[in-house]
Amino acid sequence: MKVIFLEDVKGKGKKGEIKEVPTGYAQNFLIKKNLAKEATAKAISELKGKQKSEAKHQAEILEAAQQLKKDLDKEATLVVFGEHVGPDGRTFGSITTKKIAEELEAQFGLKVDKRHIQLDHPIRAIGLIEVPVKLHKEVMGQIKLHVKEL
Repeated sequence: MKVIFLEDVKGKGKKGEIKEVPTGYAQNFLIKKNLAKEATAKAISELKGKQKSEAKHQAEILEAAQQLKKDLDKEATLVVFGEHVGPDGRTFGSITTKKIAEELEAQFGLKVDKRHIQLDHPIRAIGLIEVPVKLHKEVMGQIKLHVKEL
């Protein structure tokens, strides 16, 4: 019996795949537990429509990420932080991914999720710093920061 998997089933198939499985297994386990449905012509056409719309949605997300990368790469996009500095040249507070995301939105209106900013440790030094940001699984960008003394 041909079925369309609605969920990932270990060792049998992944979500969206059409596979031939034994009839008893399909009826008594997969269909009963709503893990798959019978692959009729109508169900297959619905699946293809869903896959097409999902591909279009993913392309839109990729396009948005590429546009955000272009905005971040502009020379004018330099996030400025003013921090109090001690005698050793280190800031009293630290600049975290949350602060970077908030300042980027406040200064330029660009929204970047703080979890996508790849900062190994909070910034505690002054100067020009480039921070990598993963905008999409295929798109990496750089946020330019200027930390100056107040």
